[in-house]
Amino acid sequence: MRWTGKVLGAGIGFLFGKWAGLALGLFLGNLFDRSLDRMQSKGPQVQGKAMQNTFSKVTFWVMGKLCRADGTVSEQQINQARSIMERLRLTEDQRLEAMRLFNEGKQSDFDIVPPLTELKQVIGRRITLAQFFLELQLQTAYADGQLGPGERQVLQTICRILGINKIQFEFIRQRTVSQQNFSNYQRHSRQKSSADQLADAYGVLGVNADINDIELKKAYRKLMSQHHPDKMAVNGLPAEMQDIAKSRTQEIQQAYDLIKKNRRQGN
Repeated sequence: MRWTGKVLGAGIGFLFGKWAGLALGLFLGNLFDRSLDRMQSKGPQVQGKAMQNTFSKVTFWVMGKLCRADGTVSEQQINQARSIMERLRLTEDQRLEAMRLFNEGKQSDFDIVPPLTELKQVIGRRITLAQFFLELQLQTAYADGQLGPGERQVLQTICRILGINKIQFEFIRQRTVSQQNFSNYQRHSRQKSSADQLADAYGVLGVNADINDIELKKAYRKLMSQHHPDKMAVNGLPAEMQDIAKSRTQEIQQAYDLIKKNRRQGN
């Protein structure tokens, strides 16, 4: 409960009107305190909504910029962008807006620095959101199976502005490649050797195959905590993107389960 308004109101009221002034000042001070409480309670909701709107807008602007970074937009990249939009379960109006932002970002004169700077301002030190944003962009960049020089330049700009260092970038990049390979195998039941699938599973967790069981579990739990949809929602991830966060945790779980199964069979 807030007391500042009550104390000041009562003090000023008593000074000018004795006991009657004190009562009136206390009443007005209480109204003042309650008004401030209501304003502060709405503040985080308003800020959270603004952050989610900014995150969504910048996602599709930068996605468009990435697709055009090396001159031509590949069919795979367009399909990847559409796939992400479908997984977001956007309404028709939201889908049209996402396409508008994507096409705007594809323009050669579109500058991604101002929107990325705005994104950095609204997410602050929420590094998990910055890394999730980078993962989305890496998925788009690798849709055609390679990373061109123009795409690398865009990704470097993202990292510089959002505060992601080179070691973090390389870790996320390698995980994203492994995750896409592992996800494609799971989703489409592609023929792949068990050794390659297992290697991708280790890559999804961002660890080497010779890691011991204790450290493996630590890596698994850390990734699950970072990508948990509830935690991402608290950090400000837009509601429509939480399904993607959920699919991340499912892929991490599947990779961990595959590794554990392989280790049990090997013992």
